[in-house]
Amino acid sequence: KAVTDTKSRTMPFSTIWHAHPKKYGPGSRCCRVCSNRHGIIRKYGLSVCRQCFRQYAETIGFKKD
Repeated sequence: KAVTDTKSRTMPFSTIWHAHPKKYGPGSRCCRVCSNRHGIIRKYGLSVCRQCFRQYAETIGFKKD
């Protein structure tokens, strides 16, 4: 009587996730300073996350009135 092991036959999800680099959508863009993928400010071609924007806003040339 042969015992089949189903775990060795199934493909783990870790090989499926992130199999291809994303070229579109929110997951494809990252902050040019810290490589964070959340809270990206894309206006004026900045591509900076909001935390880095607050840190470097005056250096970039934005002034708070």
